[in-house]
Amino acid sequence: MALVINDRVKETSTSTGTGTFTLAGAQTGFDTFALGIGGSNTTYYAIFNQGTSEWEVGLGTLDAGGTVLTRTTVITSSNSDSVVTFTSGTKDVFCTLPASKAVYLDSTGAPIGAASDGFAVAMSIAL
Repeated sequence: MALVINDRVKETSTSTGTGTFTLAGAQTGFDTFALGIGGSNTTYYAIFNQGTSEWEVGLGTLDAGGTVLTRTTVITSSNSDSVVTFTSGTKDVFCTLPASKAVYLDSTGAPIGAASDGFAVAMSIAL
């Protein structure tokens, strides 16, 4: 099981509650989690219940078929950063990179979110 992050991975779901999310297929112009992330892998996800204020960002794990997302760790949410009890409706479920996990250089070239000075040097060389 690897941590995989990919662009343009987005599906819908009608799952409710605090449990797993059954993914219902890619939205037009996007890849499925099975294709973009791969079964049994972990990824950062965002879920938004359309037309509501319910949302969640976290780390999740896909089942072997890549069609069920288990919400492993909530990073931030509309429920005071705790797991959201999603109500009925269509949810957008997509791969994301949470801001709290990003490592980048600011406008002066100083590292933001770097784990160490050595990592910052490696990032500056890479960029």
